[in-house]
Amino acid sequence: MGFLMPKTPSLPPVQPLPEPPAVTPVTKKEEMTEAEKKEVAAREEKISKEQAAIERKRKGRKSTILTGPLGLEDEATIEKKTLLGG
Repeated sequence: MGFLMPKTPSLPPVQPLPEPPAVTPVTKKEEMTEAEKKEVAAREEKISKEQAAIERKRKGRKSTILTGPLGLEDEATIEKKTLLGG
């Protein structure tokens, strides 16, 4: 039944990836310019805001989870209330 199926087209040749741009590492904050310092500060502030939002969302869900990895965390009620004899 292979003669009823269309032939698959051949794939184009794979192009090699371009070389990544060279990055000069900055080890000391004193070597950074004021613009770079502001950019780093803004990036760190953005990351901290995102992490704070994630923690707020996680905290909101955590209060609804009543079980842990070992099952229910509450103590079981063993005694039953009776109407006779108080």
